[in-house]
Amino acid sequence: MTETPREEIRPLTRSLGFCCLGVMGYPMAGHLAAAGHRVCVYNRTTSRAEAWLAEYQADLPDASRCRIAATPAEAAQAAEVVFVCSGKDEDLRSVVLGPDGVLSGMQVGATLVDHTTASPTLAREIAALAREADVAFLDAPVSGGQAGAEKGALSIMLGGEPAAYAAVESLLDCYARKQLLMGPVGCGQLTKAVNQICIAGVLQGLSEGLRFAECAGLEVERVVEVISQGAAQSWQMDNRAGTMLARKFDFGFAVDWMRKDLAIALSEAEGTGAPLPLTELVDRFYARLQRQGGGRLDTSSLIELLR
Repeated sequence: MTETPREEIRPLTRSLGFCCLGVMGYPMAGHLAAAGHRVCVYNRTTSRAEAWLAEYQADLPDASRCRIAATPAEAAQAAEVVFVCSGKDEDLRSVVLGPDGVLSGMQVGATLVDHTTASPTLAREIAALAREADVAFLDAPVSGGQAGAEKGALSIMLGGEPAAYAAVESLLDCYARKQLLMGPVGCGQLTKAVNQICIAGVLQGLSEGLRFAECAGLEVERVVEVISQGAAQSWQMDNRAGTMLARKFDFGFAVDWMRKDLAIALSEAEGTGAPLPLTELVDRFYARLQRQGGGRLDTSSLIELLR
C-alpha cells in the first residue's frame, strides 16, 4: 500500500526586530530574513540599513517583506522577538534603555535577545527592567567572528530562563553552529569572558611560536603545516598563522574590541578571586599595540611586538 505523501511542513514565519547592523549583526539579520521571517531593522547609520534591505529583501516573497525602522523602539513594536548586536555597554544601554530604546517599544510577552559582548552586570540590569515590562531577556554573546556570522556558523552562549530560550532556539539556528543555555542571566556573558581569555592566551603562544621559528631560520609555513596536524592545532593557527606571517592585520576582530572584552573578564575575575596572570599580561601587550596606533588591527597583530 502506497503512503500518501505528507504535506511539506514550512517553518512558522515570525515578526522580528533586529537592531545594530555591524559586521556581525548585518549577516545575522540577513539569515533570519533568508529563513522567511519578517525582519524590521534599525541601524544608527541609515545608509547601512538601506544597503541591508536592498540586499536581503530582493528575493523574499511578499509575506516576508522586511523594512527599516527610524528608532529601536519602532523596530520592536510589532516584534515577537527583538535582537540587539551592538558594540559595548554604552551603546547597548542607549539602544535598549534610551528614550526611544527597544524596551520602550516591546510588546508584553515578547523576548529580547542581546548578542552584544557586554558586562554581566548590565545584562542583569536589563533583565530586571525587562521583567518589569513583562518581557523575557537572554544575554547571548557570540563567537566565530565575521566569517562565522556570514556562514551562519556562530557559537552562542546564553544566559536566561529555559522558557525564554525555548522560544528563540529555532531562530538562533539560522546563524548558529552551536548554541547552549549556560544558566541564569549573566552566564552567557561570563562564558564569553572564558572564550576571550582562551583566545588571548592562544594568540600569544602562537605569536611566540611563529617568531621563534622565524628567528631559528626554519621554513615557517612548513612548521605550521606539520604542527597544525598535532596537539598544537587551534582555530587561530588554522585561520591566522598565514596572515600573521604575511603581516596582514587589516581585518578581523580588532585590538580595541579585545581590550574591551578582556576588561570585562579582568573585572569579573577581581570580584570572584579568579587568578588571570596570562590574561593580564596579554592585555598589557594589547595596550602597547593601541599606544602604537594599532587599535584597529586584528588581534593576531600581537606578533608585531616580538619583531
